[in-house]
Amino acid sequence: MTSEGWGTPPVEPISQHYIVCGGNALAHRLVLELVEHYEVPVVVLVADRTRDHAPQIEQLSGVAAVVEYTSVTEEALRAVSIGTARGLALVEGSDQENIHAALSAQNHNPDIRIVFRMFNQRLGENIERLLRNGAALSGSATAAPAFASAALGRPNSVEIEGRYLHIAFDDDITSDRICVVADQIDRQDLGRIRLLPEQQGDSAEFVRLAAEFGDQGPIRPGGVRPEPAPSAEPAPAADPEPSAEPTPPAGPMQAAGPVPSASPDPEGEPGGRAALQVLRIEPREPIDWMRRLRWRLLDTMRFFTSARMRLVLLTALAAVLLAFGVLWYLNRNFGWTVYIALLDLAGAAQPDQLSDVAAGTGAGTGGFWQRVAQVVITICGITFAPVATAIAVEVLGSGRRGQPRNPGAGTRDHVIVVGLGNVGTRVATQLHTMGVPVVCMERDPQARGIAAVRALGIPVVMGDGPFEQQLRRARLKHSRALVAVSGDDATNLEAALEARHGNPEVRVVVRLFEDDFASHFYKTLDNAASRSVSYLAAPAFAAALMGREVRGTLSVLRHVLLIAELTVEDGSGLIGLNRHDLEDPGGVRVIAVRFAHGGQLQWNFPDRTRRLAPGDQIVVAATRSGLARLNTVAVEEQG
Repeated sequence: MTSEGWGTPPVEPISQHYIVCGGNALAHRLVLELVEHYEVPVVVLVADRTRDHAPQIEQLSGVAAVVEYTSVTEEALRAVSIGTARGLALVEGSDQENIHAALSAQNHNPDIRIVFRMFNQRLGENIERLLRNGAALSGSATAAPAFASAALGRPNSVEIEGRYLHIAFDDDITSDRICVVADQIDRQDLGRIRLLPEQQGDSAEFVRLAAEFGDQGPIRPGGVRPEPAPSAEPAPAADPEPSAEPTPPAGPMQAAGPVPSASPDPEGEPGGRAALQVLRIEPREPIDWMRRLRWRLLDTMRFFTSARMRLVLLTALAAVLLAFGVLWYLNRNFGWTVYIALLDLAGAAQPDQLSDVAAGTGAGTGGFWQRVAQVVITICGITFAPVATAIAVEVLGSGRRGQPRNPGAGTRDHVIVVGLGNVGTRVATQLHTMGVPVVCMERDPQARGIAAVRALGIPVVMGDGPFEQQLRRARLKHSRALVAVSGDDATNLEAALEARHGNPEVRVVVRLFEDDFASHFYKTLDNAASRSVSYLAAPAFAAALMGREVRGTLSVLRHVLLIAELTVEDGSGLIGLNRHDLEDPGGVRVIAVRFAHGGQLQWNFPDRTRRLAPGDQIVVAATRSGLARLNTVAVEEQG
């Protein structure tokens, strides 16, 4: 790997390479994907080789060159040999800058494959139509479902024609799973996990049944055979059987029984498993109208009044109620009591004349205590009148309705999202769409997501004070989860630890880039999850750069499983391959097939010998290396 100076093209001529423009975390992960799994030459264009992840990118062994330019200009594109490149990935910069760079690259090389990052997905779809061979992806949109689902304690899912596929672990695995996607899971050592372990073949189940159902009948749980029936000749001695039930095979299309929960096997290996299956979404629990009404009243008082004003009003209201009780006790006429109390509140009651009091003929007079009660009500009424006037002036004259809305009294069982960048905005929006209450926290008043979430009516806690104070304003005590997705790992970890200190039961989901950092995080905190935006998004960008359509990514703890839909086109290396050819080397499971004239997807298609023809479509669950193999090994397998 050579590192080039300012504006200088690579020392040696290069062609058929891939260009990555950017020096952020996503660019770092994407370069790793391309050089490690797809094994293609990569040239990286960075704005500053001393900042962000550019120094780490320069150290990667598979990078052909690193070129430094402040922006992706015409000169910069020529410096990275855009005319002979096979693909271009634009993963840094604004939407406008990436659009301009994509169109410029197409002018230099009409056949180049262009993948560009776009926050505005609708605009990205329109730009795709202007490009001959381009795809617009959003890293935040790719990663947001994993964060939102982790906050709710649910697995994130990928929708394929009405089916929501997700990853289930251990005891949550059901008998109708699609395939086993991981085993040897040890949450204390995530490096031991095996994604898409090698299969035992479709005949493994029959071999297991033949071992269980021998000449002497089925083996009972625990390895004990039934007692033989009395006979004249003794039965031959049976070989001892293992004490545990045989493990069901990990075949991708079998509806086997439930997978055993995590427990060490006889050799001491971790026994945790994960499987791909269809998500069962439970309906939301409704909130009764009485609680909604009470919370609405509390929110209204908080919106219109300050804490001191509420104290004065509540004291005056208590005095009025007490005086009203005195009036009713003295007169025993509820209607008259309401009438005279309202008049006193308005200052319109007729006071007793001194002559009437002396003569004892004052109409409606109940004596000394009635007079005291009426005086109290009248004084309190004097208090209520200016307060009501102040509220009316505040609302109608000052335009307070446009101010930020703090979390209301009814904010319960909500998710706190810390950081309103691209990812935080996506996560908050998705949770809101799912009907989950959300409260956002942001220290930067210029963050792009503030206006977006306020337009949805989501409360935002602003300020750069201590996290403890901000979390208290966000009603941490009543929250169900906190999602920290700022761009800084240390800030995210600080928010998570402060939240756990304030509410030991809250679930925390933290955005972390470093794998070692994440491993320590898992070991230290319970009821916690860690996700990496770049780790979730980079495989989708790499696959798109190779012309593959990734429908979504599923997290297997800190690892990633890709759900991709592949179309067999004329001249494709997939033509003539069958399920055995695709799955045998590992890393790929065919989970559904749609034939050229077949209509709907056929799930769990059992025929492993039928060969693919032009027009067929397959849906695969694959590791990053497995999906890369479909681009490089398929042609060799066909030959």
